[in-house]
Amino acid sequence: MSIPTGPAGPLRFPDDFGWGAATSAYQIEGAAKEDGRGESIWDTFSRAPGRTRNGDTGDVAADHYHRYAEDLDLMRDLGLRSYRFSISWPRIQPDGTGAPNQRGLDFYRRLLDGLHDRGIAPMATLFHWDLPQALQDAGGWESRDTALRFADYADAVFTALGDRVPVWLTINEPKTVVQNGYLIGHHAPGRQDPDAAYLVAHHLQLAHGLAVRALRAADGTARIGPALNLHPCYPADDSPQAAAAARLYDGYENRLYLDSLLKGSYPEDVLADLGPGSRMVRGIRDGDLEVISSSVDLLAVQYYTPIYVTADGGTEHRWPTSEAGWQQIYPDGMYDILTRVTRDYGAIPLTVTENGLPTPDSLAADDTIDDAGRISFLRDHLAAAHRAMTDGVPLESFHVWSMLDNFEWDEGYDQRWGLVYVDYPSQRRVLKRSAHWYRSVIADGGF
Repeated sequence: MSIPTGPAGPLRFPDDFGWGAATSAYQIEGAAKEDGRGESIWDTFSRAPGRTRNGDTGDVAADHYHRYAEDLDLMRDLGLRSYRFSISWPRIQPDGTGAPNQRGLDFYRRLLDGLHDRGIAPMATLFHWDLPQALQDAGGWESRDTALRFADYADAVFTALGDRVPVWLTINEPKTVVQNGYLIGHHAPGRQDPDAAYLVAHHLQLAHGLAVRALRAADGTARIGPALNLHPCYPADDSPQAAAAARLYDGYENRLYLDSLLKGSYPEDVLADLGPGSRMVRGIRDGDLEVISSSVDLLAVQYYTPIYVTADGGTEHRWPTSEAGWQQIYPDGMYDILTRVTRDYGAIPLTVTENGLPTPDSLAADDTIDDAGRISFLRDHLAAAHRAMTDGVPLESFHVWSMLDNFEWDEGYDQRWGLVYVDYPSQRRVLKRSAHWYRSVIADGGF
């Protein structure tokens, strides 16, 4: 890959670099009860008192289900080459099983046709956390059967839409489902059960592998891979204790997922820490890791923050945080995680499928939104990604999180992550200053 840039000159990306943006179904679509869509665990969770800020739900969100053509026009006008979105499982299988809902499939056909008409390459995610509630009622991801049902769902989607999708992503951020849904409990399904959490991790990985095999059986041309949020873990001091604690922390944050997917084994230190009696260890069956490590075509990396680990296994902040208090702004972490993946796992093609931050955006009297902080953040992280590419990382594309302001899970609508401002009462879209900047970056091939 040739990257034409000098050490003191402007940063220029390859001509075929995939400039993109990302969203997810529950966060933008709305239309929660339309055209045969079933209930998801996020419908249930967000409607429960006290679960989300201001009691917000994704019932309407950014109304993308009805306004997708307008949103696609915005993507075209920005010059996007790639759009990463997710398919709503309960929109395809309202109860998580059985024949697909044709009205749900038709929506995604329209969306995909619209992307192709505008010259934008689709990148479709099969699962971005909106598990059908009926499957949760039957045990959710604690049940091995859910992984099998996911394979059936994936096969139905591949059969219906496979000719329109060049790149598939399987499970979005399994770690976040594990940590936020089953350890902390502030995401759906709202559990606090560590022993269940890591059994869930195994079943999510198994679902990924089964989906990869389903695609291989159905189609020989589309590419497929997982989407992992990876956080570089650094010792908080120079002590051997902090180094050991950071290594184990990295096992739970990164290697638990990377090793199983790309090496066919779970990290021994994590398994030992969990113990032989853990539900995860007892839940691993012969052949599971062979399925989980089914050959993939690319790895989607999502980077938001570093983690600094203290000698006692705790964490501390070293860098300024965004409006999302968990997010430390550290662009060098992007370089470190991309180069680490290539160094430790080989030259698998990479795509950044999420990178961004929330900023205190407000609509000015002249109908502009000056989100200078987002521009600085993206410029610095793109520069770190570019530096990784010059050092041999096979990075193909970069997707800003997110295209639109949206429902930010338990934070509701208070945090705005989008390049495009959504005025929720009117659903009017307004390009932020960052969107204009990103359009120039795409047109120029860098900055």
